[in-house]
Amino acid sequence: MTSSHSDQITRYGEPEETERPLGRSVMRGLLNRCPNCGSGKLFSSFLKPVDRCAACGEEMFHHRSDDLPPYLVILVLGHVIVGGYMIADAIHHLPVWAHLAIWVPITIATALLVIQPIKGGVIGFQWALRMHGFGGHGDELDDFDKSDPA
Repeated sequence: MTSSHSDQITRYGEPEETERPLGRSVMRGLLNRCPNCGSGKLFSSFLKPVDRCAACGEEMFHHRSDDLPPYLVILVLGHVIVGGYMIADAIHHLPVWAHLAIWVPITIATALLVIQPIKGGVIGFQWALRMHGFGGHGDELDDFDKSDPA
């Protein structure tokens, strides 16, 4: 079924939006870079994201990455640290104080090293999926969600 004229796709409804690849956006966030351009810094201080990208001007103040990054850090760290502790305990029978002296500093250092990239990844995730105002719309409720509880 070939035709001599070019097949054009007709789109109805909302205007076409630019593509925001999820993997690329999350990876740029993990690298603490702007999910839009990949060159601007995402954080102005340790865990404080910039309001706008200095390179491309993309607004970043829409993000809602308050609780998810610490949960992901706990999830990742719990598996790594507990697994490391169990392997170390099976190989070397150390007293409890020695395990505490080893694993507590490793846990704190690792948590501090991964919290910022994970928060950046969450911001990149939200940006790619146009969540919380990143798509040009607000977080206000839809008409069917505005029910009066009275």
